[in-house]
Amino acid sequence: MLRSLWAGASGMIAQQTHLDVVANDLANVNTSGFKKIRADFQDLIYQINREPGAPVEPDSMIPTGIQVGLGTKVVGTTRMFMQGSLQTTDNPTDVAITGEGFFQVTLPDGTIAYTRDSNWKIDANGQIVTHDGYLLEPAVVVPDDATDFSVSPTGAITVRIVGTLEPEEIGQIELARFINPAGLRAMGKNLFIATAASGEAMVGNPGDEGYGTLEQRALEMSNVQVVEEMVEMIVAQRAYEANSKTISTADELLRIANNLRR
Repeated sequence: MLRSLWAGASGMIAQQTHLDVVANDLANVNTSGFKKIRADFQDLIYQINREPGAPVEPDSMIPTGIQVGLGTKVVGTTRMFMQGSLQTTDNPTDVAITGEGFFQVTLPDGTIAYTRDSNWKIDANGQIVTHDGYLLEPAVVVPDDATDFSVSPTGAITVRIVGTLEPEEIGQIELARFINPAGLRAMGKNLFIATAASGEAMVGNPGDEGYGTLEQRALEMSNVQVVEEMVEMIVAQRAYEANSKTISTADELLRIANNLRR
């Protein structure tokens, strides 16, 4: 009976984490480039009261045995890197990725971070940066007298310099890929950093084999589906409630056992 108490408690703890993940997904439904997260569960160890396959006679054995589980736990939160929908804008520095790949960003300490956020800005020095002022890698500087900022599907950045007729290429956007993008560590601000689980970044140009292409004047929106998350929230709520009922029932059985001598 005590097993059921702890199994129910483990289920409630797991569903609380499940709800935390769903809440974070819903909170970021309008975050550019956000990728939804899924909670993964795993059953806990089993108490073996009767070993399956134990011999009974020389020519027979126990077919199933008796194995009582001890609950569940959350073993991982997997980020789902499906393509988000594209929203067209009038901003020439909005550049979305269609397909595989991440933009590279240089942090103040020199570390390279990775993002799918396609909302870029140009700072006072003409550098292309994120909302937080982190530089696009490789760095691109837009001249003060530049007009007609343009980004090709393959990442070439061109502008027209005042007084000239031909467009001038001022930089090239590169994308990074990972063998296991789900192994990236999220650090907030729409940024990820590489880990041993993700593997080293493989860098290439947009449009190369295995890399996506770029879409100027577009934002990649979050891939969170509100309807799916609402269903997940209901599932988590009902599972949490069912596990609490398990604890209540086990507690009632213990109360009855304690009162047998009355």
